[in-house]
Amino acid sequence: MAKQTGERIAEASAEALTKSGQAEEKFMKGTADAEFGNASRAAVALTDSASASRAAAQGLTNAYQELAAKNANNMSAAVQALLAVKSPSEFIELQKQLIKEGVEAAVRDSQHIAQLTTAVFTAAFEPVKKQIEAVQKSART
Repeated sequence: MAKQTGERIAEASAEALTKSGQAEEKFMKGTADAEFGNASRAAVALTDSASASRAAAQGLTNAYQELAAKNANNMSAAVQALLAVKSPSEFIELQKQLIKEGVEAAVRDSQHIAQLTTAVFTAAFEPVKKQIEAVQKSART
């Protein structure tokens, strides 16, 4: 009887080890799939990030080019206007006006460039941020 009990214990232990091994194998396979899936999703996020960054950076580059062209035109117009004045008082008034307009334009332009720069960084990091949030969410569950 003790021999049969021992055999049953041995069989039950072997069966438990087999099931445990199978469960571990499934777990490891699932973990590997999740890891490769996460790596794949991370690669997609990085690709999306790079594409968005390129597009946003191109928009920022275009804005700088437009700003440079506008400033060159404004400078040319200001010099022509200053050369056309006929008196010192007219020169001083025109200079004040040009300075005021220049400062206002510089503030507007810098705000616009700041918004575009923020958009570049947001576009660049949003896909990565979403991937990180998804990994954190899956880690919690």
